[in-house]
Amino acid sequence: MDVKLTLMDTGYCQQLEMFSRKGGRMKNIPFHAIAGLIEHPVHGLLLFDTGYSQRFFEATSKLPYSLYGKITPVFSEAHESISEQLAAQGIKTADIAGILISHFHADHIGGLRDFPHARLYCFESAYNHVKGKKGWAALREAYLPDLMPDDFEERVTFIDRGGLVALPEAYAPYTEGYDLFADQSLYIVDLNGHAIGQFGVFLHDRAHGDVFLCADAAWSSEAYRGNLLPHPLARLIMADRQAYREHLHKLHVLSRQRPDMKIMPTHCGEVWQASRGEFTWRS
Repeated sequence: MDVKLTLMDTGYCQQLEMFSRKGGRMKNIPFHAIAGLIEHPVHGLLLFDTGYSQRFFEATSKLPYSLYGKITPVFSEAHESISEQLAAQGIKTADIAGILISHFHADHIGGLRDFPHARLYCFESAYNHVKGKKGWAALREAYLPDLMPDDFEERVTFIDRGGLVALPEAYAPYTEGYDLFADQSLYIVDLNGHAIGQFGVFLHDRAHGDVFLCADAAWSSEAYRGNLLPHPLARLIMADRQAYREHLHKLHVLSRQRPDMKIMPTHCGEVWQASRGEFTWRS
């Protein structure tokens, strides 16, 4: 089943390019936090992550969380929040039926509290890893507990409690995942590595074909095309370095086998360009 994907830029942080991939420059570059609006013909409007919002700055106003913003300075204006971008298109927050949370790093959940009526979808393994963490323990996971809705557990569906299905051969080397709505529209794939319980989404955009929203399994398209691991210092913060290495290699293989597929890391400059180009708002 085809869907329609719109990409939205919610702001960016700055960090040295060398940390994101082998051979990168010792120069600060922007890492945009791109979220996606998925228009499903049956299940309505869904979000893939929520990026930054002004709530991020509130959540990092005091120690120890303020260190987050000092280590990776964030630049995000109020009008860049998902809720404001949707409002500009005449879409109310109550119109969002669900949010797919790829993982719980703050740059992916910054706008969760703006959508109090949405169903929340994540891996139970991801939630259990951050549940109850505060202070330094939360900061080590790039997790800001103040960004989480108070009624999270009442609204969540744990995707990984469902049964695995075989994926279409066109998605190899990924061979199994979760058919979220049992209609072959959104295949959820385990991308554990960068963060515990991270996942990505295979979908077919009705205008642009096959897309793989791969979250932070790579930080740039250059990285997966060249199978270029991040700097060793960056790998120290990976939840599972071996799993990260394996998924980066799978992305590399996928990109070679399916050059037509649009593989989209959240923070990639090319994906940011797509959010202003072919995947911007369209009728």
